[in-house]
Amino acid sequence: MSTETKVRAKPRKRSPRVVINADDMEHLEGLADGLQRRNAALADRLFGEIARARVVSAAKMPANVVSMGSTVTYRDETTQQEKTVTLVYPEEADIAQLRVSVMTPIGVALLGLAEGSSFDWDTRENERRLLTIISVEQPTAGS
Repeated sequence: MSTETKVRAKPRKRSPRVVINADDMEHLEGLADGLQRRNAALADRLFGEIARARVVSAAKMPANVVSMGSTVTYRDETTQQEKTVTLVYPEEADIAQLRVSVMTPIGVALLGLAEGSSFDWDTRENERRLLTIISVEQPTAGS
């Protein structure tokens, strides 16, 4: 009998699943292409999310998943603070109205996540935080 003990590798935390509406895909890819020269790291994050996403038709897009135009409430698990924002394209962004661009770090992080999903977030002060999607509300027709 061997006296060696097996060392288990610490399991890597898997990223939450991402679902993207097929109707948004071309616009998102174009935005990421345009961002490549200005902010390559953020563009690469968006391309990464797009690459690992399950792309579905608008009719099959789950109502509990953050998509363009969704209003999402998320919680910072460290501070327990909740924030509600609407995910929009850059030309519609207005932080005063809590309309967050998909071309920001938080916008890229929120895109395609379902209610209950958690993800790591690095603050401007380089603190790692865990954020959890509490609720997702889809825009009503005509809004």
